[in-house]
Amino acid sequence: MAIFPGRYAARLDRPMVLFLIGSRINRFTAIGKWLPVMRAMPRMIAELYARPESGFLHVESYIGLRRTFLIQYWRAFDDLLAYARDKDGAHFPAWAAFNKAVYAANSDAVGIWHETYVVEPGKVECVYGNMPAFGLAKATAHVLAEGRLASAADRMRGA
Repeated sequence: MAIFPGRYAARLDRPMVLFLIGSRINRFTAIGKWLPVMRAMPRMIAELYARPESGFLHVESYIGLRRTFLIQYWRAFDDLLAYARDKDGAHFPAWAAFNKAVYAANSDAVGIWHETYVVEPGKVECVYGNMPAFGLAKATAHVLAEGRLASAADRMRGA
């Protein structure tokens, strides 16, 4: 993974969607409830990377002892909804299985969550110093943080 020396920023030319999603193991002994949840996400991510027309742009993943946390970047909210509702995609059967195994069984062994945000040009600020292309810059345009992108205030204003 190439390191880009210096300061870089993300350049957004149009609105996009930031989708945060994760899970939490509440009871380690209930492996039959939480393991399917943990196994489902890598299949979905692989499917999304294989389908660039889906509107999925990039993901950053963090896995801890009890929690998973993914930051997903999408072209548009409608693209995210279309994927979630696609009966032929990996998400729909995984969601149905989760509902049956966890909600219908009234189990609290595993928790899930998500948050969705629309990110607009001129309403976001980020900088990456001596990093590989990462996060929002990897999902959009990874550009030098100079000129109109040199300061945090200018990046936030979309100067």
